[in-house]
Amino acid sequence: MVGASRFRRIFLYVDLPSRPAARRSATARIVVSENVSLDGVIQDPAGVEGFSRGGWVGLIGGQGRDEAAKVALDEALGAKAFLLGRRSYEFLAARWPSRSGPFADRLNSFPKYVVSSTLDAPVWNNTTVIRGDVINKVSKLKRELDGEILVAASFQLWHSLMEHDLVDELRLMIYPVVLGAGERLFGDSSEKKPMRLVSTRTVDDLALLIYEVVR
Repeated sequence: MVGASRFRRIFLYVDLPSRPAARRSATARIVVSENVSLDGVIQDPAGVEGFSRGGWVGLIGGQGRDEAAKVALDEALGAKAFLLGRRSYEFLAARWPSRSGPFADRLNSFPKYVVSSTLDAPVWNNTTVIRGDVINKVSKLKRELDGEILVAASFQLWHSLMEHDLVDELRLMIYPVVLGAGERLFGDSSEKKPMRLVSTRTVDDLALLIYEVVR
């Protein structure tokens, strides 16, 4: 999971008395944002999960990574909502509510959806718990919202969403380290998933790669 992993559209509707209001034709886009090592590991970047090679996000490179922080803020500001698994949610909810600043203010204020069958009393404000049939409920959420739904960490959740063709974009921040072990970005899947590279960018000593799912 990621402690502070990185983190637009306005539609006008006119009601005409002589006809029913038009149905929405747009859907939200699910955007997965991940920190990744050069060999594809995404496990324990913050070093809080007990993984022997964890903590690789903050220890690699000598730069302050101010540009990476700006990317995270812009990503959060551009998103409509957060979608998280329970463990990632609890990690973030234990840290961000007490903090302040533009990034913290955005995380604390915008809607958060957490997938869990056991979370009964979410402590982070503006949180909705998704239970039951996750795929159908996330599909419904995409139809109800406009803009971007940001998924940070929560790799088991987004792997499942990708298997059901619900992910629209991958944003991968590549860190200059080879870990040699750990949970990888992708495991086995039921079929191949064509992707289109739409953007590459150097961010401090990192590389930001953005891919869209080809349908």
